[in-house]
Amino acid sequence: MGTLTKRDLVVQISQDTGEVQQTVFKVVQLTLDHITEALARGENVELRNFGVLEVRLTKPRVGRNPNKPESSFVIPARATVKFKPGKVMRERVLKLSDGMKKKEAGGKKVAAKAVAKPAKASAKPAAKPPAKAAAKATGKSKK
Repeated sequence: MGTLTKRDLVVQISQDTGEVQQTVFKVVQLTLDHITEALARGENVELRNFGVLEVRLTKPRVGRNPNKPESSFVIPARATVKFKPGKVMRERVLKLSDGMKKKEAGGKKVAAKAVAKPAKASAKPAAKPPAKAAAKATGKSKK
């Protein structure tokens, strides 16, 4: 799976609408700027059928350095953005999860087999096919 970038979005919208990419880029950038400004003011951003972006305050918590577990420090509360997907997005992504589960389950079975039966190292190099069989397969003969 790939990543959808802003550039990809601009190109796709430009192709779908027939608008010039520069114009589409300005619209997309202004949209993102307005969303960012609204979130910076502490407002929620609700995009129907897509989702809701809301500003939340995290709780202060104790942090520790894994290299020095005896030392701890307080991580202060801070504002973060939480995304709640809308109904349409949630349903469409849910359909994707079944395919991903099957793909992941298939990968785990292969990995489990590889771990269960490690390849045996042989002292002999792989045998080369006989010259007649190779010539016959390619349609060439040694006459």
